[in-house]
This record gives sequence, C-alpha cells and structure tokens, in this order.
Amino acid sequence: MKRGKKYTESAKLIDRAKVYDTEEAISLVKKTAVAKFDETVEAHIRLGVDGRHADQQVRGAVVLPNGTGKTVRVLVFAKGPKADEAAAAGADYVGAEDLIPKIQNEGWFEFDVVVATPDMMGVVGRLGRVLGPKGLMPNPKAGTVTMDVTKAVNDIKAGKIEYRLDKNNIIHVPVGKASFTEEQLKQNFDALMSAINKAKPAAVKGTYLKSVTLSATMGPGVKLNTVKLA
Repeated sequence: MKRGKKYTESAKLIDRAKVYDTEEAISLVKKTAVAKFDETVEAHIRLGVDGRHADQQVRGAVVLPNGTGKTVRVLVFAKGPKADEAAAAGADYVGAEDLIPKIQNEGWFEFDVVVATPDMMGVVGRLGRVLGPKGLMPNPKAGTVTMDVTKAVNDIKAGKIEYRLDKNNIIHVPVGKASFTEEQLKQNFDALMSAINKAKPAAVKGTYLKSVTLSATMGPGVKLNTVKLA
C-alpha cells in the first residue's frame, strides 16, 4: 500500500520497535496529525480473549470526561411521557412505529446512536437486520435500552462511547480530536482503559491487554506499553 508523503514524514517520528508511555504516545499522535481537518484520535486495543465465547465478551460504555469532539445525533424510540422526556433531554429524533418504514424503506440514517425504552424493543427488533450491521442496535450493556432516557441522552451528548470487540478481538474507539490538549486526551484515554480493565471477564486467563495502539485518522499507529496500562 503506497502511503502519502505526509504519512511517510510522520512515520519517521515513531520508533516502530519501541513501546511508549501514554504521555509520550499522545504527544506523538498529535504531532503526526497533519491532515487539513481535525483528525480523530483513536485507540485500538487487542485483548487476550475469545469473543466467540459468551463468558469472554467485552462490551460496555464509558463517558469520556472531555467528550469526543463530535456532535452526536441521538434517536430515541419511546412513547407517551418517555417520548416527551427524551425530547426535553435534547434527543435529536423521537418516535415509535412511525420510524420503521422511514429507516427500512427510505434508508434514513441521520443519527449516530439509538436509545430505546424496554417496552419499545419489540418494535426496534424489527429493524435488527438494518441497525445490527451498522452497530446501531440498542443494548442494555451499553445503557441504550433504559427507562432513564434523560440520563441516556445526557450521557451520550456529554461524550459517552460504546466499546465492543470486533471479530479479531480488537476494540476500536475514538478518544477525542487532534485539536484536544494532551491532558484532555490523556484523561479520556485513562477513563477508557479503566473501563476496559474493569470489564475483564473472569474466564480470561493469561495476558488480558495484548496490544494498545493510538493513532490519528490519517496518521501512523503508536504502540503503548501495556504493562503500565493493566
């Protein structure tokens, strides 16, 4: 794969054979974010688990203290007072059965996160085939199936992110923007790592954190010292 000149220049700043402390890694990621837009800083965490087993699943959510730097559009499936509550909390869209044809037939996806009250999951379940592959299906573990729609909407707007394993047992999540200060990025990253360490399944034996890498959207990866993150 041919890399651009900026990427090649940025990559020279990083010693591939080295693992870095958090502060140094964040500093390098900021230096290598040279695109014309405000790049997202992402964490890629490979875990020593086998996600095919139910007792080794790692999934949850964490509110990043400094947010993600992105405006998140929230859709809430609710009825009656709960629908009013969701709207008052600042949900971008609120609805029920009326939204099904819009999403299913018209391909409407003007939202980033879906929240639902438990009584609406029968309705939302009908959208599983379209929401599931996009990672938009509400889930109790992520706090997106709840009666407390006010808290759910507030948390998401404040910078709550969901983390889960991909098929290679890696978690990919944003921890902020390149324009954030190093301290803001560190606080967000520390909050994420704390949540992932707490989510360690009891069934896991051996090394839990296999590798942790930070990178900007268009920049090279910087490997972190996992011993200090456990």
